[in-house]
Amino acid sequence: MHKITMGFTAGLGQALLSVVLLAGAAVPAGAAETESSVARGGRLYDKWWDENKAAKPTGAHPAYPVKGGKYANDNSWRCKECHGWDYKGKDGAYAKGAHTSGIKGIHGAAGKDPAAIAAVLRDKTHGYTDAQLGAKDLSDLALFVSKGQGNLAKHVSADNKSTGDAAKGEVYFNTVCAGCHGLDGKKLKDAPPLGSVADNAAEMMHKLQNGQAGEDMPALRALDTQISADLAAYLTRLPAK
Repeated sequence: MHKITMGFTAGLGQALLSVVLLAGAAVPAGAAETESSVARGGRLYDKWWDENKAAKPTGAHPAYPVKGGKYANDNSWRCKECHGWDYKGKDGAYAKGAHTSGIKGIHGAAGKDPAAIAAVLRDKTHGYTDAQLGAKDLSDLALFVSKGQGNLAKHVSADNKSTGDAAKGEVYFNTVCAGCHGLDGKKLKDAPPLGSVADNAAEMMHKLQNGQAGEDMPALRALDTQISADLAAYLTRLPAK
């Protein structure tokens, strides 16, 4: 992990250090391991074949209702494609536009027994095979659906903008994220500039909380979600090109 002291003022550096120490002190070892599983489940929700290195699916998911649509291909196998980055499905950001599928979100499964959620992922509708999602994958994804959704509405407005403090987010970004992404968000040559995708606050929050599927990106889930919201707000200030 990148050193969080680089470039911090003493006061802000101590503040973030206190957050980290408090977060670690408040989470017992067993619970901490649960959080890492939840975060991995979030990455599987994003794009499971990048995360678990399974074979990339071909063609549209059999249950995907938009025949011939823009995303009626391997993307339709991604949980987020039907249920949305905001987890609201047809009742959220995907209620309109190219991603519209008419499928409901996963809010109703929050707090449910992960074993029951895992069974749904194997049912006739979802149909994920063991070759696609193994036992560990299924467990982590179900755990995310049950325990990882959080209160996204607190940090993302109805028009899908972060309610965070961009000034604070700049400090976090420059000291925690810039080592990999660059101060301008354009350092990674195999990824688009962060500023070009930052307008989707729910997606940014999801990735900040859980990490990027298949990449060594830190997941901030164990920290106060306000930090992720502040970062998401600042990302919109980065150059799009």
